[in-house]
Amino acid sequence: MRRYHIEHRTIYRYSEPVRFGLHRMVLRPREGHDVQVVKHDLEVYPPAHFFWLTDLFGNSIALAEMPDMADRLEIINKVIIERVGGPEDAAPRQITRPSLVTLPVAYPQIEQPVVSGYLQSVYPEDQPVISQWVATQMESLPAGSAAEAVAHLNRCIHAQIRYRRREERGVQTPANTLTYATGSCRDMATLLMEACRSLGLAARFASGYLDAAAATAGRGSTHAWVEVYFPDNGWCGFDPTVGDALSPRHVTLGVSAHPRGVMPISGIYEGAPGCYLGMEVAVTIRQSLDDASPPEVLVPSGIS
Repeated sequence: MRRYHIEHRTIYRYSEPVRFGLHRMVLRPREGHDVQVVKHDLEVYPPAHFFWLTDLFGNSIALAEMPDMADRLEIINKVIIERVGGPEDAAPRQITRPSLVTLPVAYPQIEQPVVSGYLQSVYPEDQPVISQWVATQMESLPAGSAAEAVAHLNRCIHAQIRYRRREERGVQTPANTLTYATGSCRDMATLLMEACRSLGLAARFASGYLDAAAATAGRGSTHAWVEVYFPDNGWCGFDPTVGDALSPRHVTLGVSAHPRGVMPISGIYEGAPGCYLGMEVAVTIRQSLDDASPPEVLVPSGIS
């Protein structure tokens, strides 16, 4: 067993006290057959009242109400997760078994109503540009499985788009990402998601953490990638920023059919024009091996 100890600190600063509206937080890791949340503490200043829910995509969502005014909003997300496997499992893992699914993919009839939501383009006006780019990339790829096609597009984005950390809000359009040949992890993930959808592949946007050098040093930030659904392998993750498949170093917080659906923190405030001073984000991740008895599982809590 390997444990990941994660601290994600976000601070919004204002020149004077402001009133905060409802805030939506996607900060609890998704659990599954290989991931278990051992402990989760969510600390907020000013003090918050929490309401937890599970959304349409199976994400754990915290809705926070903060009745007090303040000149800063500080959110500290502390998580300990336990992942099956040791250090030797840190390498990327493409899919659990060889995929026999080829393009175009024929999804089972029972899955089609759900799959259709992951086939709808978020940027339909960009589809001609995206489709042309995809067709160009596919010229150099021998006929093979759909999974091989996605892995190829993932590598192409990694090779052609230079990573640039953007402070601007929102996601860059896929057409702009191709034009500028630069983008953030969210921009590259959106491009890959739309490229997969242009091939008739169900794809969704994922947000979370990546255990990399910056996070180890306490200078990390949230990360984004794409999951693609193959009928014979389920949801499989691809990270165009890294240029490879997901590894145990990726920790998923939320998934959605739209990039806006899994913003780690979103909300509104009321204050004087221009009072917003900026935001600071720092993610710290450390690992530890734990061979002890199974941990006590704690329900999410809000601590103020």
